[in-house]
Amino acid sequence: MKLKQGSFLWYLYLDKLYCLLSVRNVRVLVEYFHLLDVHHNNTLNDVLFYHFLHNVTNWKRRQIMIVFNMLDWNATGEIGFDQFYMLVCILLAQQNHLEEQFMFRHSRPVFELLDLEGELRIGADNFHMYNFLFNIKKQELKELYHDFDVTGDRRLNYKEFKLFTIFTMDKYQERQKAEKENEKKRKKEKKALLKKKTQHQVNVSSKQSSFTNRSESRIGTSWAIKEIQLIYYKPGIS
Repeated sequence: MKLKQGSFLWYLYLDKLYCLLSVRNVRVLVEYFHLLDVHHNNTLNDVLFYHFLHNVTNWKRRQIMIVFNMLDWNATGEIGFDQFYMLVCILLAQQNHLEEQFMFRHSRPVFELLDLEGELRIGADNFHMYNFLFNIKKQELKELYHDFDVTGDRRLNYKEFKLFTIFTMDKYQERQKAEKENEKKRKKEKKALLKKKTQHQVNVSSKQSSFTNRSESRIGTSWAIKEIQLIYYKPGIS
């Protein structure tokens, strides 16, 4: 998923540690929600919801309606601000590649979103249906049920899901650490290369200067010899 550049959500900031909006951003989001709510019901129906997401993301209609049905917990055909706020945070987390962080910080709300039947269990089909929201790859999904389905019923309860979010968060932090170390290494190598290049230029410049000085010295000596020869070998001088 990509947010469309210049859209309203493009200018909101998501805290990278807690994956929440600042108070200031929430106030702005409330005003924006009221602007979208043309019927003044403090809710958005499926039509308003579709046009909102169609204008701020590159999602297809099918994906938008899947998300609407997921957020419409009570099957009323409308969503309120709480669900809207949750959606915006998910979109910003995905835009900033913070999916693992978001699921870890908000494991309970995410679990409840994915538990469509209200059975306190999440099946693989639910994950597969919403993988575009949290960017869970097919192989990761296999490993998820293989490694964390402790009860062996091919579904995850909340404790199993929480373990999964902790594990993915650990992997995310390891990747971040590795990326920082690689970046540090690249900077060090770049600095060393620049130093080597600068030293080479200094050496070349020094050699050129030395060569020029020697050439000028030879030329000066040559002219002096010629002048002496002219003086001593002029006719009439003995």
